[in-house]
Amino acid sequence: MIGIFGGTFDPVHYGHLRSALEVKDSFGLDEVRLIPCANPPHRELPAVTAAMRLQMLELAIKNQPGLTIDTRELDRHTLSELTPSYMVDTLKSLRQDFKDESLLLFIGSDAFEHLTGWHQWQQLFDYAHLVVLTRPGFEIQGLDDFFRARLAKNIKALAQQPAGKLFFSAVTQLDISATAIRSMIAKKQNPGFLLPDAVIEYIKQHRLYETH
Repeated sequence: MIGIFGGTFDPVHYGHLRSALEVKDSFGLDEVRLIPCANPPHRELPAVTAAMRLQMLELAIKNQPGLTIDTRELDRHTLSELTPSYMVDTLKSLRQDFKDESLLLFIGSDAFEHLTGWHQWQQLFDYAHLVVLTRPGFEIQGLDDFFRARLAKNIKALAQQPAGKLFFSAVTQLDISATAIRSMIAKKQNPGFLLPDAVIEYIKQHRLYETH
């Protein structure tokens, strides 16, 4: 099974990294592919260039087995800068590369609440399982028939078919946000222990996020 984590990673921080590492172990994944978003359709453009966000991500996961970077959204963006980075297109591309593999798309519970606003959101299940990462104690409620019909009882059920299931999984969620980190840096505050030191040094070297 292969895990998929999308995000702008602007900048990457320990909230991203801890979740990726935890699900790799708890789901027994072969790898977790971190996919930087080029042109997010539901939020403003990232504060720094795609190349710099990619370099920060490379620094963050250096020497971390099982975490890999997948640049297909950035590569696709260079061909058409006006095209939003729709996850359904990314999953379709991944499915072409991993025809029979179980693909697990990990999203947060906040993102799941807005899932029906995503581009061609029903088709996500044609290409991958959807795993919603929740805080401990989170209760599943208010699911409509579309989602209830796809609920998986356990992780084993996800391994038995390549796509189509919905699963909720509690993880250790660190209350860290890239927005807060950017604000701290703009205010000349120290973001230490919120993201890897190598990423902090890169931000300092290139004077990123110094002004809003």
